[in-house]
Parts: sequence; structure tokens; C-alpha cells
Amino acid sequence: MRGARLKAGFAGIVLVLVAAATLDGQSSPGTDYHQHLFSPATAALAPGLTPVLADDLVKLLDLAGIRRAVVLSVAYQFGNPNRPPVADEYAKVRAENDWTSEQVGRFPDRLIGFCGMNPLKDYALDELSRCAKDPHLHLGLKLHFGNSDVDLDNPQHVARLREVFRAANGYRMAVVIHMRPSVTMKRPYGARQAHTLLDEVVPAAPNVTLQIAHLAGAGGYDDPAIDQALAVFVDAIARNDSRMSHVYFDASSVTGLGHWEDKTERVAMRIRQLGVSRVLYGSDGAAGENLRPREAWAAFRRLPLSEDEFRIIQANVAPYMR
Repeated sequence: MRGARLKAGFAGIVLVLVAAATLDGQSSPGTDYHQHLFSPATAALAPGLTPVLADDLVKLLDLAGIRRAVVLSVAYQFGNPNRPPVADEYAKVRAENDWTSEQVGRFPDRLIGFCGMNPLKDYALDELSRCAKDPHLHLGLKLHFGNSDVDLDNPQHVARLREVFRAANGYRMAVVIHMRPSVTMKRPYGARQAHTLLDEVVPAAPNVTLQIAHLAGAGGYDDPAIDQALAVFVDAIARNDSRMSHVYFDASSVTGLGHWEDKTERVAMRIRQLGVSRVLYGSDGAAGENLRPREAWAAFRRLPLSEDEFRIIQANVAPYMR
């Protein structure tokens, strides 16, 4: 049995290397820093969504020549206040995080799991504490401001975020945030909200990595508010603001959605201003209309960046993986 497993593992490595070498003649990222799995329970929340298991994701990574992926639990979906209430909500959040842990644990050399929950819920700190003890989720926390209806103009929400960030810092858990507030609820977004995050929330977790997803957007780059928010961080980096020393940005779904081809020059400029060394490649969940990892990387490669810049991005290693 052990020999069979070793052969299977070797075969998987060979497949990854072959795919990497043959992906349109270009090498692929070492890690996809923004992926999701969808259990049957979470898939049932969205009409037309089918489950995505660890086996499915690993096959897609192999096709793209990508060795590893960071899997961000979508347990926060059960705490979305803009959906019909869910019976036994916290039990379902726990179950989804446990399911993600189990799935990731099947491929410990390929997948890294992050815990997920709505930070505004009464059970958030309890679930964070529980995840911090899980061998497959203890590296990080995923917060989705849109699906949790976090309002950065609400002082109570900001205070709660500080609590959660402070707790994550205490557990040495990195934090990945989908910063864009709810589009459905038309929550305000732009430079003011980015300043609030930088001034009032980021300092609560000074010792762990903060990864801002989608270059501070929600996928695509059509909404001018995204660029306004991202400019706040660009300016802070230009000032050598020490609060940005542990802040990274993933570029998941920035290309391939909306009228992205009209924004490639702008996106490339922002990536250079952020610094290519702090930009992490990501594809986003391989479900619905989202591009799969192979196609997502091909779309990202269409940005007007140099080969050296692409090489740096695809080789970047987030501090929580070192």
C-alpha cells in the first residue's frame, strides 16, 4: 500500500511538471493563493452550483501545472445576513470548516486550508479559537466582507473587526479578506473605507500576514471604487508606511471578468505600484462562470507585464507558507 501511494505521489508530481512545461510554453505559478472547495451543503445554497471536492481541485491544479493551493473555507456563507436565515447556523459553520479541513487533509502536500466565518457573529471568536487548534486550518482565516455584510462605515463593525484581527494575531493566523463590502446592499466603498481599514483595523494584527483579495475588489476591475480603494494602499507603500510591511494582495479574478481587457494597462500599473514582490497569484473558486486555474493563469498572462515581473509573481511565497 505504501509503495502504491509513493508511486501515485510521484506520478502526480510528474504530471504537474509536464503541465507546467507545456502550458503554452510558459511556466506556471508555484501556488494558487485563492481557491475554494464547495461541500454539498454550501453548493445547495446557490442554484446551479455543484460541489467542488479536493480531488476536483487537485486535478485542475495538475492541468495548470500549479503545485499548491490555498483553500479558503466558505463557511461564512451560512452566516450571510442577506440570505434567508439558516437553522442551526453555527453548527453548519463548524461543519463546513470541518469538511474543508478533512478535504485539505487528504492532500497535505498540495492544499493549505484557511478557516472561514462571519466576523460579526457572536460565535466568531469561538470558531476562530477552534480553528486555531485544527492541524489543517490553523495557518489562517478568511473573512468575506461582502457575504458577511461588513460595513466599514459602521463603528461597531470596525470595532468587531479589530477584535477578530487581534485574536487572529494572537493565534499567529494570517488573514485573507475580501474587502469589497456587499454590492447587493450597495454599501459604500472607496478611499474612505480603505483608510478606515488601514488606520483602524490593520494595526490590530501587526505580526501576521494580511492578504487583500482581488486587488481590493470583488473580481474584475470595472468598478472605479476598486481603484480608489487600492490607491490608498499604493500611496501608503509609496510613503513607506510601516503598517504595510505585512500586507499582500492577491490578484484572483482581476482578469477574466467583466470588461477586464479594457483595464489591463491600469491593473499592470497598480501591480507595479504595489510592488510585484507583494502580489500573489490566485484563480478563485473553480465553479460557475469563474475561470479554472489553467485558463485563469492564461488570462493573467495577458496583462502588459514583463517576463521578469511574471516570474517574480509566480515565484512569490507568502510568509505564512515559509
